[in-house]
Amino acid sequence: MKTFGFAGWSGSGKTTLIEKLIPLFVERGLRVSLLKHAHHTFDVDHPGKDSYRHRQAGAAEVLVTSSRRWALMHELRGGKEPTFEEQIAHLSPCDLLIVEGFKYAPIPKLEVWRAETGEGLLHPNDPHIVAMASDVKVETRLPLLDLNAHEAIAGFILGHVGLA
Repeated sequence: MKTFGFAGWSGSGKTTLIEKLIPLFVERGLRVSLLKHAHHTFDVDHPGKDSYRHRQAGAAEVLVTSSRRWALMHELRGGKEPTFEEQIAHLSPCDLLIVEGFKYAPIPKLEVWRAETGEGLLHPNDPHIVAMASDVKVETRLPLLDLNAHEAIAGFILGHVGLA
């Protein structure tokens, strides 16, 4: 399984870019998965649903399944957050794993940067960032890709991980 990450400040366009790239990878016949690190209190369940009520009652895990999808919710209940490597172990095999939100993961990453966020560049402090994507010219020693050139970005990523 090849792994490639996306780094950038909130509002830089990481999620939108990933949403544009996934279909390009799938069109090439790749099985793609995504691992996203979210904020502390996210929830995929809804109050009132059976699965929510069972978790609230104290179940450590609830697996909801249907003929179209399944979802496993695991409550940490004060336990330590699993490491990046432990999270990957939960995923089924795929050709390309896209990672969003694990800033310190030792994987190749594309920095997504927009001046309008008002934030500085990440790559001078992260040796795992291998290229940048931006909608403006940026002074950088890294390859700079046009944030709106989705095919070019997809090609760079696939070439970098050896799937081109």
